[in-house]
Amino acid sequence: KVDHSTAGALEVIEHYGVLGKILAYGIAGHHCGLPDWGSYVDESSLEGRLNKKDLPDYSAYKKEIELPKPEEISFQMKLAPVGQGFSVQFLIRFLYSALVDADFLDTEQALNNEKSSLRENKVSLEDMISTLDTFLKKKCANVPDTRINRTRAEILATCREKAVLNPGFFTLTVPTGGGKTLSSMAFALKHAVTHGMKRIIYVIPYTSIIEQNAAIFREIFGEEKVLEHHSNFTYSSKESMEDETEYDFRLAEKMRLAAENWDMPIVVTTNVQFFESLFAAKSSRCRKLHNIANSVVIIDEAQMIPTGFLYPCIYALVELVTNYNTSVVLCTATQPAINKLLPPEIKPLEIMDKPEELYKAFKRVQVKDIGEITDDELARELLRHEQVLCIVNSKKHARILYEKISGNWAYHLSTRMCPAHRSKILKTIKERLRSGEICRVVSTQLIEAGVDVDFPVVYRSYTGIDSIAQSAGRCNREGLLSEGKVFVFKPEKHGLPAGWLSRTASIGESILRRNEDPLDLKSVSDYFAILYDIEGEKLDKEKIMAEIKEQERMLNFSFRRIAEKFNLIDENTVGIIIPWDDECKKIIEKARWSRLSGKYFRQLQKYTVDVYQSELEEMQRLGLIENVGGMLFILREEVCETSYSMETGLLPCTESMFTRDIFII
Repeated sequence: KVDHSTAGALEVIEHYGVLGKILAYGIAGHHCGLPDWGSYVDESSLEGRLNKKDLPDYSAYKKEIELPKPEEISFQMKLAPVGQGFSVQFLIRFLYSALVDADFLDTEQALNNEKSSLRENKVSLEDMISTLDTFLKKKCANVPDTRINRTRAEILATCREKAVLNPGFFTLTVPTGGGKTLSSMAFALKHAVTHGMKRIIYVIPYTSIIEQNAAIFREIFGEEKVLEHHSNFTYSSKESMEDETEYDFRLAEKMRLAAENWDMPIVVTTNVQFFESLFAAKSSRCRKLHNIANSVVIIDEAQMIPTGFLYPCIYALVELVTNYNTSVVLCTATQPAINKLLPPEIKPLEIMDKPEELYKAFKRVQVKDIGEITDDELARELLRHEQVLCIVNSKKHARILYEKISGNWAYHLSTRMCPAHRSKILKTIKERLRSGEICRVVSTQLIEAGVDVDFPVVYRSYTGIDSIAQSAGRCNREGLLSEGKVFVFKPEKHGLPAGWLSRTASIGESILRRNEDPLDLKSVSDYFAILYDIEGEKLDKEKIMAEIKEQERMLNFSFRRIAEKFNLIDENTVGIIIPWDDECKKIIEKARWSRLSGKYFRQLQKYTVDVYQSELEEMQRLGLIENVGGMLFILREEVCETSYSMETGLLPCTESMFTRDIFII
């Protein structure tokens, strides 16, 4: 109850001067979050608190606590490659993380020893290497001896061989279908053991891939070694696990605790969770940061780092590599051309010896630009093929195209369908493809995100070269044909993307027109170089770096203001629960009668469709939504037939609902 945090901040500044100011941010904010330096008139800012006049007399501490001498205090920053201010504000966050985590853990150990004991983690990364080796040996024994599979084995062997390299900044350029998920994990585990690192952090852009990859890692290593941490996934509390065993509860509680500070050998998380935490101010978000140090961080699909925050994200990775004994691996088939953005002393090392030859070995498609095409012409094209995938840039365009070919063994995929619905449709699609039956699919780009399908022909609306490469990865995936066909087209006006997506599509179009093979490594590099050159200052659209630089000499940082600006996703969405099947309806019924309806949210995740706030409000106005417990928004059963299509998912209340169409994946 006594304001000990302000007192502590005052004392370190008095004792240690400049170094004390670095410590003062964390001490002042260890309960309420890192403060802005601000001004003396703002009582919540650090400067305002340091000028506080009504602090009680705390001088008795000097009889109990002996502070280290100034010469005994040092911070071992090797370099400041991005600038002194960036390195110092980064250090303040990591010191703050260590402080608040220690504070929480000490309190927990004193007041709840049983809970504290669940955090015990006696996992050996050496044993996990052995477990992975056994899994891979068994997996490889059952695959046919094809050229593609032999190349996949070579990729894995190279990753293991290069794992002994010194910690640093790496790229791993592996074509789609090359087995980069398990190969990168093999590199990371051996690299961590070789260099005494503590954990592997696997950072993924989409929740649709993260759930898939986390499930693979749990299958290999076991439930207790893999933490899945993102906004769509919460570990159940004891109250919501009425029918579960004591083991299930202890496991869920262990994982829930690990999500607080990432003290787990393998953490699988999202770009949003990872990068926003590195620029956060709240203790709940910062608490994990010190456990990123001394880790191997794999950035999967590295080209998906949001362009508007590319500079601060890349510089954060540079800082981790330079001063926090962290190895970073940018892992993708389409490496972003970041070398020009990096400080001259940072030179990423490619793990693959000859990525160009790998590309040729996995080249399974021919890409052809067919120019402008109307929806009617495109529909006729699709109906000419018995097995074909068409990927477009918006949910509206996907719905219009699907309606033109529906009834002809056609299927639709978009995030207007709840995950349970999409899973059912995808299962049907895969079965029909395997058995050689007619199968025509119209999808948004969600199918590019780690969905394992194999079509002989793919059509792709104009987009960035990286997305075209992902689309091509769904064509002749297993190399069973001599050559798959990928047709890239310019759609009618309503199918053209807006804003940033329009710029990437325009650059993609120019690369298509002047390169014989728009997907080779040089074309991909040219695409990103042009994109980054055009974007220019927009690579740091919120001016995060300028905010840090402005007051770096005085160490006057705006931690809270930066945290507010650093939002990788512009607008928050709300999940609408669709009463999809009997299982869903039973869970909804339990939620209606529960005092804690929110505890059912995780179970209902696979039945949700994300919508923008404006659409939610319109649905509420029309009486389509039931609100349970103030937390769950449920589509009323009596309107399901008219509001939710079994073919295309949640229908728009008005056509304008599609005008702000951005992929929610």
